[in-house]
Amino acid sequence: MSRTALALPSRQVRPRTRGITMVIDNGLPTGYFQDAVASAADLVDLVKFGWGTSVVTADLDRKTETLRSLGIGYFFGGTLFEKHVMQNRFEDFREFCHVHSCSHVEVSNGTIDLSNQEKCAFIRKLAGDFTVLSEVGFKDGERSERLSPSRWIDCIHADLDAGAELVIAEARESGSSGICRPDGRLRFGLIEDILDAGFPVDRLLFEAPTRTLQTYFVRRVGTEVNLGNIAPAEVIALETLRLGLRSDTMLDVGAGA
Repeated sequence: MSRTALALPSRQVRPRTRGITMVIDNGLPTGYFQDAVASAADLVDLVKFGWGTSVVTADLDRKTETLRSLGIGYFFGGTLFEKHVMQNRFEDFREFCHVHSCSHVEVSNGTIDLSNQEKCAFIRKLAGDFTVLSEVGFKDGERSERLSPSRWIDCIHADLDAGAELVIAEARESGSSGICRPDGRLRFGLIEDILDAGFPVDRLLFEAPTRTLQTYFVRRVGTEVNLGNIAPAEVIALETLRLGLRSDTMLDVGAGA
């Protein structure tokens, strides 16, 4: 961070255990990707190669080499895990992650018919080799709205008990499912129930691809909230929200001297 006379909230430096920013790569050109993550490397904690993009990215090794050189962890989207499970190729998924030297893996059941109990079994299988991020919530907006807050809380408990380091609250890269309604509005009651359930907030990561979602979570949870599905070009803008350097959060964060 540049030197300033302003009184700003304190932020952990990498490796962070809170205030994590998880960036999503949806298939960016390699040069753009490298420039984006390098220019904001101190603010990027994790990179997710979205859904199955890693399979069709010719320059994947160049991208992952860049991340390793910067000390940034990375993993492949949960949809890729689910595709392997659907085809009974779980061990191939594990090997794919090992071949690409992934530090993390994402385990989800957002699309396929996989019970949370079965999902937890996969978490346990992977937890010895990787840092596991699990995801709760469905990709389909209507299906996700039928998942009651009590079930969300049960699933989060179960995933953490199974060995997940972080539990991701689904919102998709569009902010239109999971903790959001199909029209993009937040499910405020669900969020409050999750926050009131007693989970350590540093074990939860909220997908927040839009400025509206980012602003809400910074205001509601605080500067050090864990946020994900951030576009590479929006990392610095998100940090200004965290520090109260944007009008959206200026009166809520670090207002005093």
